[in-house]
Amino acid sequence: MQIESQPLNFYKYQGAGNDFILVDNRNAAFNSDDYEAVSRLCDRRFGIGGDGLMLLQNHTDYDFEMLYYNADGKPGSMCGNGGRCIVAFAKHLRLIDLETNFLAVDGPHYAKISSEGDWVELQMVDVNLLNRDGEAWVLNTGSPHYVLPVTGLEAYDVFSEGRAIRNNDTYRTDGINVNFVEDLGDHLFVRTFERGVEAETFACGTGVTAVALADAAAKNKQGHIITPIRVLGGNLRIEFDYNGESFTNIFLCGPAKLVFQGSI
Repeated sequence: MQIESQPLNFYKYQGAGNDFILVDNRNAAFNSDDYEAVSRLCDRRFGIGGDGLMLLQNHTDYDFEMLYYNADGKPGSMCGNGGRCIVAFAKHLRLIDLETNFLAVDGPHYAKISSEGDWVELQMVDVNLLNRDGEAWVLNTGSPHYVLPVTGLEAYDVFSEGRAIRNNDTYRTDGINVNFVEDLGDHLFVRTFERGVEAETFACGTGVTAVALADAAAKNKQGHIITPIRVLGGNLRIEFDYNGESFTNIFLCGPAKLVFQGSI
């Protein structure tokens, strides 16, 4: 495996507790098809540890390309907090200044970053379709999400309940991220069971985005909407426009910070 044959330089970032391994792969030295290596690097006991791994790669039409892998080593769908972290990483590498356009698995993304480099506002894909599954909302914000309002979320068994929904007959084959949300008045409290990690994470960017959109649809909020979100790892903010049918100009806003760097 590559991680045994030569040292790999890496950076560890976190966005509201959602943590990632980032690799500057503009020289294509890391084999992007080595899923076993990705899984081993993400292991919290035998590797670096992380909710996922990202490769920053060259692209002729964009500032860079983001390749994202889940902690299980498999290529993942869009990761919102990962997207914010890779923007901070690109600024650290001096690839960008305060704005960027980059390519991810779900298409192009625009983002802006603070001059300090630790607050990123990432534009997400437009959303035009929300479905219902009983009391839950189901929608795709770059990744598929299930959003269920609950009470007493602080003590809720997110792992067991989330795993059961993710593996039921409807969602077992493709998997789905399961978000539980409690409206606490001045903010929404969200906890998420993520597919690919197969556990609860401290934050999920596409998840909190899905929660904010579902909340607006449920309450028929329209216009320009700002939704404060609290997750286990901190605070995020979702801003978007909603006309009663479609969601546009969606931004996932929050911290993205370098934790440490090294080689393995």
